[in-house]
Amino acid sequence: MEANTGTAPHRPSADAASPPRALATEAVHAGRDDLADLGLHAPPIDLSTTYPSRDSRAEAARIDAFAADGTVDDGPPVYARLGNPTVARFETALARLEGTESAVAFASGMAALTAVLLVRGAAGLRHVVAVRPLYGCSDHLLTAGLVGTEVTWVDPAGIADAIRPDTGLVMVESPANPTLAELDLRAIAHACGEVPLLADNTFATPVLQRPVESGARLVLHSATKYLGGHGDVLGGVVACDEEFARQLRQVRFATGGVLHPLAGYLLLRGLSTLPVRVRAASANAAELARRLAADPRVTRVHYPRIGGAMVAFEVCGDPHGVIAGVRLITPAVSLGSVDSLIQHPASISHRVVDVGDRHSSGVSDRLLRMSCGLEDVEDLWGDLDRALGPVAVTGAAPVGAKRPVAEAAPAL
Repeated sequence: MEANTGTAPHRPSADAASPPRALATEAVHAGRDDLADLGLHAPPIDLSTTYPSRDSRAEAARIDAFAADGTVDDGPPVYARLGNPTVARFETALARLEGTESAVAFASGMAALTAVLLVRGAAGLRHVVAVRPLYGCSDHLLTAGLVGTEVTWVDPAGIADAIRPDTGLVMVESPANPTLAELDLRAIAHACGEVPLLADNTFATPVLQRPVESGARLVLHSATKYLGGHGDVLGGVVACDEEFARQLRQVRFATGGVLHPLAGYLLLRGLSTLPVRVRAASANAAELARRLAADPRVTRVHYPRIGGAMVAFEVCGDPHGVIAGVRLITPAVSLGSVDSLIQHPASISHRVVDVGDRHSSGVSDRLLRMSCGLEDVEDLWGDLDRALGPVAVTGAAPVGAKRPVAEAAPAL
């Protein structure tokens, strides 16, 4: 059993045998179920980089097992690059929320995606089929072939035809960054056949959807966003089956893209309020989407049917003027924090994507992406209203007039 110092890995075996619990309950208790027995209330933070052991034979056996297939047992840790008890608690909790056997955490979302690509590449499966839009850096990583991948970009209907013998992965994001396009994950998983489907679930979080229930094998999160939720921690995680998790742990150990234990602690803490934060921020986003759709200074609003705290909208005027004009909303890249942020994708998050590819995937030069936080919606609207500037269209419908919100993309 784990000592009060938290120096043994926390594994989900006991949790897995417990009765099913509601997501809100899991968010609070998953990864923490053993704390009362340990005489603790808050999870311990284990900052050790190495762990003493006088039984070098047992240590050697554990290292051999890990080297063979990525197995990590319940014995004491060996070295922080192999695993950390605090990080393992976060992994256990996220796996429970996503409904997967396991989860493997990394230093960032991009480190997590890179590890997935390296796992498939090591098996000789370097070809990726992907649907745009994706997060701009994910797009760049695939397109540039920085880790030896080759990508075929397709519409959802073209996935099955694009799969080759060396296809190792199909990657999608729904709702997508930044257009909030939604995909039918179940239909896509069917089109994948035996090829693993990786779904980036950063925008939706397990509060709004659990992609494994639709057939995805891998669920990617930039944990920096909603899972952390406060703009103060960087991390990434892949929720998956244990077989794939073992391979991801081997890559993490070899490449060093580990999550710092303090970050693991903050992410575990963030999960406890995830359902409350997502639902409250989603209510703000839905109301702002309604008002923006009725505003003559806005040509199109993207808000997903699934809901969520993200809104994207295209303006009649200069989007850079809106960015410069906000005062309450933070003009910054990233998303998912308790405070609202706004950014211009063509200038920042998707700048690395070729301009033609940006436009063809719906990322126009007038598109703004807003991550709605927990402020009062009237204050948020007042700030947006001022930043959008005066109404320049004569005879335009006033704010509040009915004008439909443009859906990001039809479901398959």
